[in-house]
Amino acid sequence: MNQKWNANDPSRRRFLRAAGWLGSIGAFGGAKALAADAPTAQLPFANGQRELTRAFPQKGEMLLLRTRPPMLETPFDVFDQGVFTPNNRFFVRWHLAYIPTQIDAESFRLNVHGQVAKPLTLSLKQLMSEFETVEIAAVNQCSGNSRGLFHPRIAGGQWANGAMGCARWTGVRLKDILDKAGVNADAVQVRFKGLDSGVLPATPAFLKSLDIDHARDGEVMVAWGMNDEQLPLLNGFPLRLIVPGWYSTYWVKMLSDIEVLDKPDTNFWMAKAYLIPDTPHAAVVPGQTGYKSVPINRMVPRSFITNLRDGDKVLAGHATQVRGIAFGGDAGIAKVLWSADGGAHWEESTLEQDHGKYSFRRWHAKYTPSAKGENTLMVKAVNTNGVEQPAEANWNPGGFMRNVIESVKVQVG
Repeated sequence: MNQKWNANDPSRRRFLRAAGWLGSIGAFGGAKALAADAPTAQLPFANGQRELTRAFPQKGEMLLLRTRPPMLETPFDVFDQGVFTPNNRFFVRWHLAYIPTQIDAESFRLNVHGQVAKPLTLSLKQLMSEFETVEIAAVNQCSGNSRGLFHPRIAGGQWANGAMGCARWTGVRLKDILDKAGVNADAVQVRFKGLDSGVLPATPAFLKSLDIDHARDGEVMVAWGMNDEQLPLLNGFPLRLIVPGWYSTYWVKMLSDIEVLDKPDTNFWMAKAYLIPDTPHAAVVPGQTGYKSVPINRMVPRSFITNLRDGDKVLAGHATQVRGIAFGGDAGIAKVLWSADGGAHWEESTLEQDHGKYSFRRWHAKYTPSAKGENTLMVKAVNTNGVEQPAEANWNPGGFMRNVIESVKVQVG
């Protein structure tokens, strides 16, 4: 995590002015009705046709999974354009139907309470001026990214591989906020809540919690900036929790409430939802029961080829660059291996600039096919903890944590 701005940096004042302006418009409410003849894209599984939409505020062309609450997937070709995913193409996933369409940045407050010596009510200006500002590059990935590729199929959002993105997040350490409040000695967990809510009173509030030591590790942060801009409304304006190396379900958007607990959180979103089998790679056999479950937590490594797609044509005897992105999950990338023969032989690729252990990292290799026909290219990442992508896909009832080795079939002519 890098320090970026000092306490009186004019960038913060510009942000507050910008936030006040953007937060005052009815951005989300301006979404247009979707046209009947909207363009579509076909994702690589049954019933994978998706509408391409530009109807959502602050968003460019996105794959539409659901309108309310919105679920928007990043078209995969965006990931070939660079390490950092543009804000207007960054995926969106909300759980509850009601999302504020207007937030007054001047009157907004972040409340800190519970097992603390001094409850806090912090304005955006206080957060930007009374704490050290830090920045971190980190991947945000939905727990169910790639769920549409599970066999047998699983209920839930049928994502392809675009429910992920990498950004530079700017904000303050959660540890510093908790230290200012003075955490009591009997604190066990810290619970987070945003401004979204359900349509019915009985709908459980979306609450997520981290163990106290994790919350105070100095990496978890409260961010207002994303790629040097304010957070888009649909990505959590004005504040969201950043939990580097962990799945996105913990990255609470429109963060407004932090509560320190003296016992483990048993609310619906911790005790019932987002559970994984407590087995290697969270894998079970379809239909299996009787296993212990735990809340989903750390991400696992993944890698992708981004400049070639199934069916692309390349020439025999001519060099072609193969490139892509990789990330190590909860650790950095140690190496990215690629294969030009369906996994029979593997070579080490060239890694490009390192933006930190939680970031996407670009890789590339030179591919010179020798014979005509179909060729299967494969890629796998190994993180600095020695964890390697598996050859066989995992399966669990939530459709979580897919990270099987990816492949692309090209035609050599």
